[in-house]
Amino acid sequence: MWEYSEKVLDHYRNPRNVGKIDDADLIGEAGSLACGDSLKLYIKLDGNIIKDAKFLTFGCGSAVASSSILTEMIIGKTIEEAAKITNKDIADELDGLPQEKMHCSVMGHEALEDALKKYYGEDEDIFEEDNNYSHSGDKIICTCFNVTENQIWEAIKVNGLKTVEDVTNYTKAGGACGRCKGVIKDMIETYLKKEGQEKELTPTQKILKISKVIDQQISPQLQKDGGDIELVDVIGNVVKVKLVGMCSGCKNASMTLKNFVETILKDKVDSSIEVEQV
Repeated sequence: MWEYSEKVLDHYRNPRNVGKIDDADLIGEAGSLACGDSLKLYIKLDGNIIKDAKFLTFGCGSAVASSSILTEMIIGKTIEEAAKITNKDIADELDGLPQEKMHCSVMGHEALEDALKKYYGEDEDIFEEDNNYSHSGDKIICTCFNVTENQIWEAIKVNGLKTVEDVTNYTKAGGACGRCKGVIKDMIETYLKKEGQEKELTPTQKILKISKVIDQQISPQLQKDGGDIELVDVIGNVVKVKLVGMCSGCKNASMTLKNFVETILKDKVDSSIEVEQV
C-alpha cells in the first residue's frame, strides 16, 4: 500500500479549480484515456499573467492531486515563471508522491508545457533554455503508452533517474509489453556517462554513502514497525547488517531485509551490492 502525504490526500478529496474555462486563452493536454490517465488544462491570461487555471482529469487520486496543485502553482505567475515549473516542483509541492505515481506529476508538467508552447509557438525553445532540456525530436519510444524520446530524456534529467523501473514509474514507458526497455536502458547509460555519474566510489566513500542511506532512508522505515537496523561491516560489495528490536524476531526478517534493504542500496549506492544479515 502506498503512503500519501496529507497534501496529496487533501487535493484528491478537495480538488481546487476543477472544470473548464470556456474562453480560455490556452489549453494544454497530456496523457490519453487509452493509457489510463488524461489531463486537460485551461489557462486564462491577463497580459502575460496567468489570471485563472482550471483542469479536467481522468485518472487516479495522484493525477487529481497533481492537477489540482498545479493550477494553484501557476495562478498569478507570469508565463515565464510558469515555464520554469518542472514535474519535480509539482511533486515537491505535494510533499512528495510514491515513486509508482510520479508519472502523474509528469503528466501535469506535460499539459502545462503543451499549453505554453501554444503561447510561444510550437518551435519556440524557451523550455529548452529555461529548464535545460536536451530535446532531440519526437520519436515514439514506448508505443504502448505513446511516450516520446523527449519525455524520457526530460524525466531522466529532471529527476535523476537511474533505472528502467524509475523511468516506468515516472512516464509509464516500458510498463506494458516491455519491448522498449532496452532502448530506455541505453538512454539512461548514455546520460549517466555524460554526467560522469558512473565513476566508482572509493571504499571509504562507499561505506559513508551506505551508512547515510541506512540512517536516513532504511532505518526510519523499520522504526515505524518498532524495529531498526545496524550497519556491521562492508567488505567489497557485501554489506553486513544486524536487525534489532521487533525486526529481529520476525519470521521472515532475513527475506524482508534482502528485498527491502538490498533494493534500496542497489538503487542509491551500487547495483552490485549484496546484503547479509549477521
